[in-house]
Amino acid sequence: MSSSVPVMMHVATASLAVVEAALDAGYDGLMIDLQHGEVGLEDACAMLRAVPRGNSHLFARPSGLEPGPIGRLLDSGARGIVAPTIETAEQAAQLVAAVKYPPLGRRSLGPSRPGLYSGEDYCAAGNAAVAAVVQIETAAGVDAAGEILAVEGVDAVYIGPADLAVSYGLPGRADWADGPVAEGIEKVAAAARGTDVRLGLYCSDPAFAAAHIRSTGLDFVGMGIDLVFMGKQARATVAALDAALEEQS
Repeated sequence: MSSSVPVMMHVATASLAVVEAALDAGYDGLMIDLQHGEVGLEDACAMLRAVPRGNSHLFARPSGLEPGPIGRLLDSGARGIVAPTIETAEQAAQLVAAVKYPPLGRRSLGPSRPGLYSGEDYCAAGNAAVAAVVQIETAAGVDAAGEILAVEGVDAVYIGPADLAVSYGLPGRADWADGPVAEGIEKVAAAARGTDVRLGLYCSDPAFAAAHIRSTGLDFVGMGIDLVFMGKQARATVAALDAALEEQS
C-alpha cells in the first residue's frame, strides 16, 4: 500500500478468497470481524491461517471479552485483538488479561500454530508481537479515554465513528468533519498523544482518511468493508445496465 500508515480492510464474509484478494489488492492488513457479519470462530481461525506469518496488521474483532475465543484467535495468528465498545478501564484490563501472557496477563500458553513468535522468552516475544486494541465508539468511552489508555498493556485504540455518532444521537456513518463526533475523535487522539498507545480510525472515504492521517497523526486506518464494497459495485453494475438499456430503447 502506498499510504504512509497501514491500511486495513474489514472482512465480514467467511471467505479465504476475500482475505487473499484484499491483500493482493494492496491492503496492508485485515480486520477479521466476528462481531458483525457471518464470520464464526472456526471461520476466523482458518482465515487467519491463510495469511503468512509475521503480518503485524492482522487483527480480529471478537464480539466480547471472553478469554477462550480470544486465545484461539491469537493462537491461530491474529496479531491484534480489537475489543468493541470499551467504556471503562476495567474492561480494558479484561482485554489485556485475555491478550497477554503472564506476568502482564493470563493468556494460556498453548499455541496451535508452530513458530508463531520468535525469541528466547516465548511469553515476552508473544506479548510484544500481539496488540491489545481498545475500540472506543461511544460518548462514555470518549469521556473515559484517559483512564482507558492508561491501563498497562493497552497497545492501541481504534475509534469507531458510526457507533460514536449514534451515541450522540446522530446518523450512524463515518467521516464526520465537524460536530461532536469530530470533537470526540480529537479527545481520544489527545489522550493517546504523549503515550505509547497507537491511534487508529475507521474511515470510508480515502480523502477523509488522508486528511486525518496528516492532521490527527493516525498510526493505522481501517477503510472499507468487504460486504459494502460488493453491494456498492453490484448496485453500480445494475444501474449501469439499466442506463444502457434506456439509451438503446
